Amino acid sequence: MVLMKEFRIVMPMSLEEYQVAQTYMVMKMQEQNTNSTEGVEIVESKSFEDDVFGKGHYSSKIYRLQSKAPSWLTTFAPADALIMQEEAWNAHPRCKTVIKCPYFTKFQLTVETVNRADNGHSDNVHGLSKAQLATRDVETVDIASSAKDYWSLIVGTNNTDFSQFTSTKTGRGPLLEGWQDTSDPVMTAYKLVTIDAPYWGFGNKLERALLLGERALFLESHRNCFSWIDEWSGMTVEQIREHEHERHRNSEIQELGRPTLVKSLEDIDQRLLPESEEIFSGQRPQLST
Repeated sequence: MVLMKEFRIVMPMSLEEYQVAQTYMVMKMQEQNTNSTEGVEIVESKSFEDDVFGKGHYSSKIYRLQSKAPSWLTTFAPADALIMQEEAWNAHPRCKTVIKCPYFTKFQLTVETVNRADNGHSDNVHGLSKAQLATRDVETVDIASSAKDYWSLIVGTNNTDFSQFTSTKTGRGPLLEGWQDTSDPVMTAYKLVTIDAPYWGFGNKLERALLLGERALFLESHRNCFSWIDEWSGMTVEQIREHEHERHRNSEIQELGRPTLVKSLEDIDQRLLPESEEIFSGQRPQLST
């Protein structure tokens, strides 16, 4: 069964500020969560222009998340299988992200984002059909809140109390009850998540687990966007991307000679193809006892 859910994340900033905040947040979270064995590897990062999004920024990344996988998944999936490849087309105020897993070849997770200068009350910003609207679930995520589920404990490290937080540079905050209706400026990221993992026996469980994972990531990343406002305020997207490119160039030099690192999408295919063909050739995976 394909799962579809729309998350609405209201932010106390303008659309223009959000573009800077998001770019900075992605760069900093990648730096914080990347080491010699796990984290994010940038395969490609460039400008693009097409008939669908217009002008924007394209990126291709590889995520190695072995330690963050739930135990029930690791019982039948080897460590190298817990590698995800992501393609993103960021054409602010729109963005599309597609995540695939070479090991689970039929799996796909898509996040379609529309950013609006409102407080989360626009309906059907993604232009869904009546049939799609009937199956869509909607949740508004409050960045001033916190969660205690598995994924939030794994992903979440930002312990900022926004009821006590005030930005030194902008004076924004604290975020008290009902702040979404009084904040000025304000904008909302409308994120439509679609997950399809058509595997008998565990596909539905995988879809629901990843949906909770996406929610936890949205909450953590957007809490970071606001709590780091004094770090990115005054910067430009171009400055942040140049810093990211420099870090990527330096990491390539430092990682020469490390055979465990994935260097390309072809490398993933070469590592996983034999096992994935054996396990997903139409047979149900056998769980270890």
